[in-house]
Amino acid sequence: MTSTTAPAREPVRGATGLRGWAQRLDSPVATYYLLLALTAALVVFGLIMVLSASAIVSLDETRSAYSIFTTQAVYATLGAVVLLVASRISVGGWKRLAVPVLLGGMALQMLVFTPLGDAFQGNRNWVRLGPVSIQPSEVVKIGLVLAGGAVLARKRRHLRSFTHVLVPYLVPMVAVAVGLVALGHDLGTVMVLGAIVAGVLYAAGVPVRWFAVAGVPFVGMVVAFVLSSSNRLGRLEVWLGRDTDPWGPARQPIHGRYALADGGWLGLGLGQSREKWGLLSEPHNDFIFAIIGEELGLPGTLAILLLFGGLALTCYRLVSRSDDFFVRVVTAGVMTWIVVQAAVNIGAVIGLLPVIGVPLPLVSSGGSSLITTMGALGILLSFARHEPGCAESLRARSSSLRRSMAVVSGAVRRGRAT
Repeated sequence: MTSTTAPAREPVRGATGLRGWAQRLDSPVATYYLLLALTAALVVFGLIMVLSASAIVSLDETRSAYSIFTTQAVYATLGAVVLLVASRISVGGWKRLAVPVLLGGMALQMLVFTPLGDAFQGNRNWVRLGPVSIQPSEVVKIGLVLAGGAVLARKRRHLRSFTHVLVPYLVPMVAVAVGLVALGHDLGTVMVLGAIVAGVLYAAGVPVRWFAVAGVPFVGMVVAFVLSSSNRLGRLEVWLGRDTDPWGPARQPIHGRYALADGGWLGLGLGQSREKWGLLSEPHNDFIFAIIGEELGLPGTLAILLLFGGLALTCYRLVSRSDDFFVRVVTAGVMTWIVVQAAVNIGAVIGLLPVIGVPLPLVSSGGSSLITTMGALGILLSFARHEPGCAESLRARSSSLRRSMAVVSGAVRRGRAT
């Protein structure tokens, strides 16, 4: 009896190295815990860097070094609540909520053109409700992903027919949603929305030739946006190296690269940035990656890249392990959203791309982006919970934890009684 049962236990209890990791990754709860751990790591990393990068700006504005950080911590707490709620909604529930979420996002986006709307750096993409400002286009991102998954799942048998995809999704949903954001002149968000739609359609299996057809007018719109704005033309001139005035449009990208150069291999140390002392604008927002490089050096920047890479691989794992077409399409859309936005932000900081003005997901300061991105990852956690065997394993672990806590609590009470 012992000779037959011992070998079965040995690999599980004694497995180490690659073999042990392979066994852990084969667990039905691996995707769930990987998503949770990577999300938590990025949010905590972001909070630490927001505290460091915003201290000088906070002192200048409010005489407290913690004001921006405190606000970001509140947003992170709200995001955690949204993530928890989203993770508890079933896959069927998200299918039913898909179109209402998109319609709600578009309705909020329309408010930017009312007296409640607020403009910032030429972009009218904010709604001010008393002391709070929200960016409705962040909700539109979630809506496009969910609605795309729901509609394309219903049209799965007709995805080779252009009219079956064009009529129910591309024209009434994508064109209106993206058009409303474009009217607010937020080119960075428009480009991220375009990437989301492309990721959703590609994951659904839409013929590749359609991307060329849809890409031509989209690229034309982006070019028109750039040519019609002196601010965007100035950023393009800086990126092309035609404008190197350190006191003009080139100031931000130049000081971003100075920060990375000052950081070198090992960085100046957490909190020791020089560029955040009024030299680099938005050090806690769009250019927080530069502060990470300056203070934490190459290890800090590589850590961010590895965390986003791990998140992308975990999303791909969820796509490959799911049999639900809706789950696969939505997961691919969220993965595209986060990875493309991170790539655009980091590319702008290192000079690979023009400065477009999108935050680093989960890391940069900003409530709307943080809460909605955590909400999107909460949706993926909901999907991961429905992997075969995951829900059962989570319930078993929760029950075991409650029993352990009950034993500990009973022991403490008995100890006090004696």
